[in-house]
Amino acid sequence: MWSELFLTPFLAGLCLAVLLPLVGCYLRLRDEWLAALAYSHVAAGGALLAMLAGLLPQAGGLLAAAAAGLGKQALLGRLPGGALFPLLLLAGWACSMLVAVNHPLAERVGSALFDGQLYFADARQLLWLFAGSAICLLVLRRLSASLLLSQLYPDHFRLRGERVWPVHGGFDLLAALALALATTTLGVMATFALVFVPPWLAFRRARSWRRSLSLAVAIGVGGYIAAFALALWLDQPFGPVLGLLMVLFGLS
Repeated sequence: MWSELFLTPFLAGLCLAVLLPLVGCYLRLRDEWLAALAYSHVAAGGALLAMLAGLLPQAGGLLAAAAAGLGKQALLGRLPGGALFPLLLLAGWACSMLVAVNHPLAERVGSALFDGQLYFADARQLLWLFAGSAICLLVLRRLSASLLLSQLYPDHFRLRGERVWPVHGGFDLLAALALALATTTLGVMATFALVFVPPWLAFRRARSWRRSLSLAVAIGVGGYIAAFALALWLDQPFGPVLGLLMVLFGLS
């Protein structure tokens, strides 16, 4: 019975439990951890706007997050440092709330987006999440060395006559799409918990970059498995259980 009902949702979330801590490590390296909340809210707002237009909410979430990721570099030139992600967060939240109160079905869909709908993941969604996570991991591995160089040695690309914006733009798009995928499955706050807490703990304990990545994934996967089992045992929603477990991990 367990395997028939919950194995597919468990595997769907497990893909994200591996991907999100890794993305979170690079966001923390760039001091952009707030991007996790910003892109998630933008994805939620895009999903609700898509539903209002008669389109698939998942497609709307991905498109909205992709637009935010691609437009980030252009917006940074017009905004003071640190203001972009709070403004994106507010814009996504405001759109979500306005659609939710003006559409008969949007409130229920909005609640599912913010609280998560992991238990309803089916085989098709699992396939999309597996493929999307695998692609994101491959691209992240490709960009990893350049991301580290651009952060630790900012003049490296200038001295070699190379442009750094394709690296930053590629990662911004990757992070936005990964967070949009996670938001439509885990919900906004569960996604944020997996992006924020494991890298934060790993950076405090690990002595090298590779160990930080490995430790972040271990914490994320371990917390996810424990939260999934505990939520089923207590008959509680997954997102809040994961959030509380991550808080306990942070206090330990």
